[in-house]
Amino acid sequence: MALQKIVSSSILPSGFAFSAGNATAPLSNSDLKVFHHHIYEFKKGLRELILTTEKASNREYIEQRLLRENISYLINAVSNDKINVFFGSEVCIRVVAGFDSALNKLSPEEDFILGTMLGYGKLQQCERYLRMKKKNKL
Repeated sequence: MALQKIVSSSILPSGFAFSAGNATAPLSNSDLKVFHHHIYEFKKGLRELILTTEKASNREYIEQRLLRENISYLINAVSNDKINVFFGSEVCIRVVAGFDSALNKLSPEEDFILGTMLGYGKLQQCERYLRMKKKNKL
């Protein structure tokens, strides 16, 4: 399955797709409970970048909600059933858009940058980076 990236129309780079259909609400409010909480945290300034894995069936609803809130985003298909949704500040989304969409294929440097932008502990990220560099040398 080809991976597709979607970014808010305000920062849509060439070669990216954009869809603006009519969104339907997810089947269950609990489906997107974490997603809605992340929007709250972003709007309150607690996070600058969020990554959440959601059901692919909720994709249209997620896109419409982020567009309505004027939040920049990028969506990558993980499988037929799941998507990774990055959203937050425009500059952070621009950085993430330059990475491989398969998170397990990120270079140690990209992994470090992404982890730091997502708010993971700097010490943990440094340790992870060193482990990944050592593993790549083998």
